[in-house]
Amino acid sequence: MQWLEIIGTIVGLVYLYLEYKANIWLWVASIIMPAIYLIVFYDAGLYADTAINIYYLVVAIYGWIAWRYNGAESRELPITHISLRQIVAMVTLYAILQVVISLALQHLTDSDVAWFNGLTSALSVVGMWMLARKWIEQWIVWIVVDILSAGLYCYKGLYLTAALYALYAVIAILGYRKWQKLMIEQNAER
Repeated sequence: MQWLEIIGTIVGLVYLYLEYKANIWLWVASIIMPAIYLIVFYDAGLYADTAINIYYLVVAIYGWIAWRYNGAESRELPITHISLRQIVAMVTLYAILQVVISLALQHLTDSDVAWFNGLTSALSVVGMWMLARKWIEQWIVWIVVDILSAGLYCYKGLYLTAALYALYAVIAILGYRKWQKLMIEQNAER
């Protein structure tokens, strides 16, 4: 499986670069990467991460459409800030998912990291949705997810993937700054 993890890591780096640039082609990599990691995570016994990659595939299709067509306006979705109402919705979604995923892993699988895997998975669901909506604060969620995931993957012996997620955390900080600049530029153009 290590060769598959290597391929997934390479696709992940391409994805991260495209996300950093706010490039719509990130969604193509966002389809390929989860397909690879479905197998890698299942083999490692990370069942919530396995399941979440199915969600990633679905959101990748939605993200492509949302970014490309932006509803009836037929122009690319702009980078925006999340509203207070949306923050409450995202926190609520996270809390529900944390409990549901963790309990499911605890009672339905042999996972030895049910609550930790539930934590990273629930946050990832929220982060991916925020990315699809092109909210700049998605980077903050990803910084947290990436740091926690790097530790989880080290614990499970997925060292290349752990290194990828540690790099993701660094790039997420840079990505947040980059998106701030892009948002200022896009607002100046309007």
